[in-house]
Amino acid sequence: MKTSSITLSFFLVLILLSSWTVFADEQDDFLECLSQTCQNYYSISNVVYTPANSSYTSILEFSIRNTRFMSESTPKPQVIVTPEYEYQIPPVILCAKQSSLEIRTRSGGHDMEGLSYVSQVPFVIIDLINLSEVTVDVDAKTAWIEAGATTGIVYYRIAEKSSTLGFPGAICVTVGVGGHYSAGGYGAMLRKHGLAGDNVIDARIINANGTILDRASMGEDLFWAITGGGGGSFGVITAWKVQLVDVPETVTVFSISRTVEAQNGTGLWHRWQYVVPQADKDLFVGVIVYRVNSTVIVNFFSVYQGGADALVSYMQEIFPELGLLREDCTEMSWIQSTLFSNQMPIDPLETLLNRTQAGISQLKAKSDYVRTPVPLDAIEGMVTMLREPEADGTIYYMVPYGGRMDEIPESQTPFPHRAGALYKLAGLTYWPDSEAANTDSYISWSRRYYEYMTPYVSSSPREAYLNYRDLDLGVNNVVGETSYEQASIWAKPYYKDNFDRLVQVKTAVDPDNFFRYEQSIPPVSTYVADI
Repeated sequence: MKTSSITLSFFLVLILLSSWTVFADEQDDFLECLSQTCQNYYSISNVVYTPANSSYTSILEFSIRNTRFMSESTPKPQVIVTPEYEYQIPPVILCAKQSSLEIRTRSGGHDMEGLSYVSQVPFVIIDLINLSEVTVDVDAKTAWIEAGATTGIVYYRIAEKSSTLGFPGAICVTVGVGGHYSAGGYGAMLRKHGLAGDNVIDARIINANGTILDRASMGEDLFWAITGGGGGSFGVITAWKVQLVDVPETVTVFSISRTVEAQNGTGLWHRWQYVVPQADKDLFVGVIVYRVNSTVIVNFFSVYQGGADALVSYMQEIFPELGLLREDCTEMSWIQSTLFSNQMPIDPLETLLNRTQAGISQLKAKSDYVRTPVPLDAIEGMVTMLREPEADGTIYYMVPYGGRMDEIPESQTPFPHRAGALYKLAGLTYWPDSEAANTDSYISWSRRYYEYMTPYVSSSPREAYLNYRDLDLGVNNVVGETSYEQASIWAKPYYKDNFDRLVQVKTAVDPDNFFRYEQSIPPVSTYVADI
């Protein structure tokens, strides 16, 4: 028996050493290819990092926003490249193909399953952190935005040029625009102006052949696909051109909290479902529910495209139960409201340029779309679940739809959650790194919550938001082909019937499936029109 154990251990060591040798060979092949392919290798060599570089770990971890993927056991890239110019990216793609390495493209690092910087097979990260320039044309009301910019940088650069122009991007100002826009991307102006992806008018993408394309050269099918279908399936997006929107000189904000125990928080939460999704487009009122010790708090936070007096009058008309008073409201500029929505001080505005995010922790996300108001007793059940020990750091987060979102057809972009969706509901379960040993318990709670919500949310399919990625929905095969039927299991919740067109586009532009990951759009070798 002892001899068998020794023999088994010996073979395991051989397998491990063999794996490391393969990984090292792939890394060496990639670097050798890069040195031969790049016309100016010296310039790109300064932005190429391997585990041998002293900066490798700090660069890898700088943009990780879910510390669940910072453990020693998390797969690490063979190489990280942080290009400073667009022309440096095509050689990276071509050499990754030649060296049998997959590509992960990272903009802000907010992928909730870590897919922009984690892979189960040998891979290279293209980290776009150095591509963050924003060029605003006030007269045309447009902006070119490099894909490594954060939402905060975009907002700041727009406000530098104009106090009456804005953009309907993310609420979280450290979110990178590369992934945010490509999955649709919501913010506090979605009821007025739609999603970020709805306001993209051009883009630049590098395909699997290393060719740099704009809207005219990529064609309308691919352009459609990357404005809601996730860019990582189709290439490396390097820049967006967006249509800016008009914002008033003055907007009004408020943040009101009501406890469940003493201030009818559940009743107000229940009533909110009937009121805000049907309200005027200028009004955004989101809801955050969380627990502090044994007290459950329901927070209503708002950005209104207008003055305080008009807001108070309107809220007293449509939602008097909330009891909004003039003293609850603050008038400010639109750019200041982007900080307010992040629960940050509204000055100095330079805070928007900060890419780092305080207080990151481990996270598991679940998302749903609610099309019929959740009954009061079900809301009370959600509160009961929130009092369980594993939900200590959980929040329920509700984003109202309606308004402009009701007017845009489901097929206009790959993002299908439009008319009839009252709001997006997210259950975001956080826990500290000190509780990493209990990760399974927190994830198990998240799944129990998701199961509990089944009768009260959309169905056939049960819809989900792509930017709140959830691998529990299903995954592709790590190696080999993934069938349309297998991918449909996770894809239909994100895209509904738009998935079919996404498959067609993928098959046309990346038939060899170079750009692949756990939930990438798969190509089909023989596409059947009626699938």
